[in-house]
Amino acid sequence: MPKLVIDTSKITDIPAFLKLCPFGALYEKDGKVDVSAACKMCRICVKKGPAGAATFVEDEKKPEINKAEWNGVVVYVDHEDGKIHPVTLELLGKAKELAAKINHKVCAVFIGSEITDNAEELLHYGCDEVYVYDNPALKHYIPELYTAVFENYIKTNKPCAILVGATTTGRELAPRIAARFKTGLTADCTILDMAENTDLIQIRPAFGGNIMAQIVCPNNRPQLATVRYKVMSASERTDAATGKIINCSLDGIDLNTTTKVLEVVPKQKVTTIESADVIVAVGRGLKAKEDIPMIKEFADLIGAQMACTRPLVEAGWMDAKHQIGLSGRTVRPKLIICLGISGAVQFSAGMNNSDIIFAINTDPNAPIFKTAHYDLVGDIYEIIPKLIAQIKEGK
Repeated sequence: MPKLVIDTSKITDIPAFLKLCPFGALYEKDGKVDVSAACKMCRICVKKGPAGAATFVEDEKKPEINKAEWNGVVVYVDHEDGKIHPVTLELLGKAKELAAKINHKVCAVFIGSEITDNAEELLHYGCDEVYVYDNPALKHYIPELYTAVFENYIKTNKPCAILVGATTTGRELAPRIAARFKTGLTADCTILDMAENTDLIQIRPAFGGNIMAQIVCPNNRPQLATVRYKVMSASERTDAATGKIINCSLDGIDLNTTTKVLEVVPKQKVTTIESADVIVAVGRGLKAKEDIPMIKEFADLIGAQMACTRPLVEAGWMDAKHQIGLSGRTVRPKLIICLGISGAVQFSAGMNNSDIIFAINTDPNAPIFKTAHYDLVGDIYEIIPKLIAQIKEGK
């Protein structure tokens, strides 16, 4: 990265020199002037300070990477005691699509204990190679151990791109891998594509959802991206298992850790909006918290779960576990009914893969109508009570 180099010996008036920075990034310590992380590289200190006191050093050009040495689109297998998380199957579907564009293989990395028998299931989803690291020391997910194993796989096989599910485990493991290889990581991607030169095109909302950022790592390998559950489409399971399972040795991998798992307590299973087939979601079109029972009654009548947008959670009207969007949950129901929701990118990215999207909004130009399959311009306070009445009457 470019940086500022300060030569304190050429500064005759340190207090005056410090005042040159409009961001307060210059500071004095032990008689020497240095630059903090607040520096915006505006170079005012270079232009207005004493000659040679501040020097702007351009970024050193990084040697170009040989992309031909890196082959394969890899999926990290997220699991619980060998039971494969559905997000893994979704990522395998996307990996097949990406790999086909550059004629690369599709691989999976399966780390755990007593998981070899479960690995064959991945071959039914178009995986060319499944690398299995099966060892009693890997029974529980311990960040240091799983990172060390994954690092060993990457150094040995040099994959081009790695896709990781944005689960609790994936969100912790992926950045550790990226840090080990000094490469980029794009979190919560909503769209993935592959360029002919094997650059992974990673797209996600940015700046509060106001833009869709397209991110690439043209001179870094491997490329890493995390994707939430229900964002991608899983490929169809085939009867025949194609590909092969490769049992990997842990020789040479440092499995020393200071972490010890004392007990694993199963989390009480609750019904979540991610698993719902029908959802009624409400947004800022709801005028008061006291009106939530009306929406709840409508949802109950049609066998739906209730959900909401971020403003209702921030207002304290509904719990965060009911929030849809990039800062909430990602859903993919058979039917979602959006009531009084404008349709900001942050919300739409969390539900735009639903089978049927029905929207009601008073604004005919609301962005939600660009996403919805069925639109109804109107006031939810006029429409929902009538729907409730007709449903109760059996109409």
